[in-house]
Amino acid sequence: MSRYARQMILPEVGAEGQRRLAEARVLVVGVGGLAAPVLPLLAGAGVGHLTIVDGDRVALSNLHRQTLFSEADCGRAKAVVAGERCRAINGEITVEPVVDRLTPANAPELVGRCDVVLDAADSYAVSYLLSDLCLARTIPLISASVLGLGGYVGGFCGTAPSLRAVFPTAPDSGARCETAGVLGPVVGVIGACQAQMTLNWLLAMQPSPLGQMVQYDGRSLRAISFRFDTAPEPDIAFRFVAASDLRDRDRIVDLREGAPPLHPQARRLSVEGIAADLPAPGTRLALCCATGLRAWRAAEAIKPIWPGEIVLVAASAS
Repeated sequence: MSRYARQMILPEVGAEGQRRLAEARVLVVGVGGLAAPVLPLLAGAGVGHLTIVDGDRVALSNLHRQTLFSEADCGRAKAVVAGERCRAINGEITVEPVVDRLTPANAPELVGRCDVVLDAADSYAVSYLLSDLCLARTIPLISASVLGLGGYVGGFCGTAPSLRAVFPTAPDSGARCETAGVLGPVVGVIGACQAQMTLNWLLAMQPSPLGQMVQYDGRSLRAISFRFDTAPEPDIAFRFVAASDLRDRDRIVDLREGAPPLHPQARRLSVEGIAADLPAPGTRLALCCATGLRAWRAAEAIKPIWPGEIVLVAASAS
């Protein structure tokens, strides 16, 4: 009996659907709690090529929610271990681990050779970088985020609006799992939904998962879903660039304190200091911080008083 017999019985799959899955190339960015259900489910379903990108190593504090890993994996590269788990589930598929962070420098090439992108990275900078690239290339992006007892997953780009259309302004909070906490089953629910949305798109199910958002609350055990097919793209979008893309003629401001500057020309200024000494017309303003959030908020404060181009650099994704 075929390993896929139970899903090929479904009229939504069949032989044609299984062929589509086998030919699919999926990029998964981030091998944490979300990827723990995503990767085994996609590998088991027979998705033919999985590219797995993560530069981190397994830590003991990961294990309560990142169930791909065991205690014996601590210290090993997450992408490598995840690749081994996927191959153990399905030896018929191709798995390509990339032990590196996703950055503006390597993202275009990685995104350009896939059919659909899964954002499981827990990084504002990475999420918006992927959204910008996928929107420009009409590639679907299935993006998810979890914090505390809640989270969301949505189908963006491709034939749908981008992440920026739904979340056009800087997030209110810079909290992350490592600072605000997270409960493992919530991550599992959202990650499984992320895998389901991916399969729905690969199998051309209707209604399309692109343009749909699902929000889940683990406290009340309730989920809500809505569509955003007509959400407009924002007029202003501050794009993320790599530190290596900065030019000597840019006005570069590093908003971090105590960290080595990302560029030799970087100045240490507050938002008030930037506003008091704005660049000449035609100069690009590059704002740098750790995660991209502080730089984004600074850009929102400067844009109303200065019409030039503003780009963001996140040290954690550069």
